[in-house]
Amino acid sequence: MDTWLVVLIGAVIVFVAYRAMSPAKGVNSISTDDLKSQLKSKDKQFIDIRTPGEFKANRIKEFKNIPLNELPGRVGELDKKKETVVICQSGMRSSKAASILNKNGFENVINVRGGMGSYRS
Repeated sequence: MDTWLVVLIGAVIVFVAYRAMSPAKGVNSISTDDLKSQLKSKDKQFIDIRTPGEFKANRIKEFKNIPLNELPGRVGELDKKKETVVICQSGMRSSKAASILNKNGFENVINVRGGMGSYRS
């Protein structure tokens, strides 16, 4: 009986980890190299969800800074119908931001894999 309990707990942990790491439905991802070719697009909105200090220290001019902790209260500033590209330092916070946007009715959300840590201008 103890073995079955361990197996069950292990299965639950694997399932929860898989769900946490997989992108939300409707959220795609691109590399930082792919991002470079999209920066001049006027039909996209670019959101950097890092802290103001991180944003000030190193930023991409096309991105608007909306820190992750402010995002839920500021989604009204964004166009839900526009493709929305989100970036952070490593890709983890932007993945969370993409999920928040998706749950708030944004139709096309793109997470930048690797974030600013992988971006080379």
